[in-house]
Amino acid sequence: MNKKILIPLIVVILALLGGVVYLSMNLKEQKQVNADMQELAALDKQEMENEYERFTLQYSEMKTKINNDSIIAQLTQEQMRTQQLLEELKKTKADDAREITRLKKELATVRAVLRDYVMQIDSLNRQNERLRAENTRVKDELAERNTQIAGLSSEKASLSEKVAIAAQLDATNIQLQALKTSKGLFSKEKTKAVKKIKDCKTMQVSFTISRNVTASNGTRTVYVRIQNPGGNTLRGGGTFPYENKNLEYTMKKSIEYTGEETPLTLYWQVSQMLEAGDYRVSIFCDGNMIGSRTFSFN
Repeated sequence: MNKKILIPLIVVILALLGGVVYLSMNLKEQKQVNADMQELAALDKQEMENEYERFTLQYSEMKTKINNDSIIAQLTQEQMRTQQLLEELKKTKADDAREITRLKKELATVRAVLRDYVMQIDSLNRQNERLRAENTRVKDELAERNTQIAGLSSEKASLSEKVAIAAQLDATNIQLQALKTSKGLFSKEKTKAVKKIKDCKTMQVSFTISRNVTASNGTRTVYVRIQNPGGNTLRGGGTFPYENKNLEYTMKKSIEYTGEETPLTLYWQVSQMLEAGDYRVSIFCDGNMIGSRTFSFN
């Protein structure tokens, strides 16, 4: 073959071979680049899925940290929307750039909405903490005031009791005499004390109700009870209330008490056989026993 033809032909063949080798290497490199891009896209898609799932869980956690039905309903709605976007992402191929871009934008919106709810719930929780602290303070103050009121009520009751005790009347200088009436000169009747109880025709009880400026003024009924040595009451015809029961009285008298010292004398006509021994005189007024004393007769 002519050298003039062979040499150019060899050069052309070598050039073609070089071009084939270059194209082959370039194609291999492009395939590697595409494979790397697909791998990155798959990783990016997986990262997006993980973030969607994390946001879904965060919505569940936030609903347990708040006690507001309206906000819980909003969180539930956003959680369902996030779950729906996650399902769409899982069905999307990693090389679907358009859909991946859309879901990435949706992810940014979900992130912003979630951040807003986090701030809102944090603010509400801080407010609730302040309200709980204020509620605790108010309860403590109320408990303290109730304690003070209870103390004042107790003091008032104690004071009322002391006033009631101070206002209670007191019978002093109690005397019991056995009397007998006899005719004297010019047929005048004469009353004198006797020592022997069998000679007694009238019993005289005298005493003084002490001065008491604390006691209220007004009409009082004073009851006198005389008990014989056997403990029986010398009857006077009636009863009076005392400590949830009724007691027999021997004599009674109504007086107008003015707070000043008031002397009283009452008489009981003997209507039964009297025996020697101790006779007890008890005086009652306003539901209280205001004095008592025991006397002995032969």
